[in-house]
Amino acid sequence: MADTLTDHCFTTVQHAGTPTGQRIDIDVGGVPVPTYLAEPKDTSSPRKIILYFSDVFGAFYVNDQLLQDYFVTQGFTVLGIDYFFGDSYALHVNDPNFDRPTWRDKSVNQAKAFTPGWVDAIKQRYGTEGVKYFAVGASMSNNSCIAIDYLTYIIGYCFGAPYVFDQGETGLLSAAAVAHPTALTVESVLKSNAPVLFSCAEIDNAFNPDLRRSVEDALSAKKATYYFQIFSGALHGFGTRADLSVESQRWAKEECARSVVQWFKRFSA
Repeated sequence: MADTLTDHCFTTVQHAGTPTGQRIDIDVGGVPVPTYLAEPKDTSSPRKIILYFSDVFGAFYVNDQLLQDYFVTQGFTVLGIDYFFGDSYALHVNDPNFDRPTWRDKSVNQAKAFTPGWVDAIKQRYGTEGVKYFAVGASMSNNSCIAIDYLTYIIGYCFGAPYVFDQGETGLLSAAAVAHPTALTVESVLKSNAPVLFSCAEIDNAFNPDLRRSVEDALSAKKATYYFQIFSGALHGFGTRADLSVESQRWAKEECARSVVQWFKRFSA
């Protein structure tokens, strides 16, 4: 199994920019779950939806907001769950006495408790009878939402990766992607049937080469649809928290995002 969280999960270089999305609350069993929502100007059918599962810095950290906004410029509607409920690690990054293990356990419990219901609520918000999710076996809900075709994708960075494969098991997804994942096992990856892109760091104790190769071998044996890319010299976290003043880090971060877009567009026809 991949290490749950490593020191690289908690390091960042903050990026500069002005996010264009907004905060909304998604009701999950009477609990408002904070959600970052960013939408393209053209929402013609079929609408392409990305469910964004962030690293420990959260969907409302500026780096993550700007990344979600980039996906919007490529024609996707993006919803990012804040399973930290306003208490992401971004608030504690400068506290040397912060209790990471306790915070992590609380956050994992919250994510496990609320993510499935959040995804169901998203389906109800955007879907109705006649809606097409570009995945086999997707379940639809009867509600009063507009009847539009939807293609649903999911991406997870670091902390968010396991929840990608949980949803891949449901048949909801057109395609999936993860970058520098944590807390994965071969078994957890195999339960998903969605085509999956792995964007990997060469230097990554959370998804080390032995585990990465075991996952690849298992996916190959399953005849799954998958794609691995490995960025030389990259450290865990490069997809969201790279130092953009360093050319190699900036290129890896930007290429990772471009690859996600191309991977999802491949399955949008």
